[in-house]
Amino acid sequence: SFLSVFLEAFLPLFVAFNIPGILPLYIGLTETMDPRARWRLLVRALTVAFVIAVLMLFAGQVIFQVLGITVNDLRVGGGLILLILAITDLLFSEQMQSRRSGNGKHDDEEDDIAPDADALAVVPLGIPLIMGPAAITTILVSQQSYGYAPTLLSVVVNMALVLTAFHFGPRLMTLLGPSTSKAIAKVASLFLAAIAVAMIRTGITLMLR
Repeated sequence: SFLSVFLEAFLPLFVAFNIPGILPLYIGLTETMDPRARWRLLVRALTVAFVIAVLMLFAGQVIFQVLGITVNDLRVGGGLILLILAITDLLFSEQMQSRRSGNGKHDDEEDDIAPDADALAVVPLGIPLIMGPAAITTILVSQQSYGYAPTLLSVVVNMALVLTAFHFGPRLMTLLGPSTSKAIAKVASLFLAAIAVAMIRTGITLMLR
């Protein structure tokens, strides 16, 4: 039945998205944002991730062949980006926060997302955190195994779960207090660096094989 096929396509993709693993990273990257800016950032990041997912679903194999790249190349490139962002957050987050607080803007001003936050919605939130190499690989395999419709539906459901978790996750962090939130953000950046190293190691290992 379609339901059983959908579940078979949904579960691997749910594991590949790894919502419990990327939620602390999202909270750490958006800890200085107000709720409105965080919501706009989340919507843009999910839009980018969904567009990439649909693109990989219908044209992933063709794109990889035309560009001459593999999923392992994507792992190494995404890992390098994540590693740079994690190191920057661990070493220079205090300077960036002080620079933002001294720029003369207030939270109640009508303003769009800052340029750095706008870029943050694409990299690393949209890709490779939400739509990473594992999710892309799972989509490609699922399309070949279960077809387009079950795979597309599993992508939509998983995106809805990501939206729910990311929307309510920061609210739970506010209950813990600012000091606890900052500590969790630092630990999340450390794990982000570890994930980046793991992505690079896996990509290079599979290339050598």
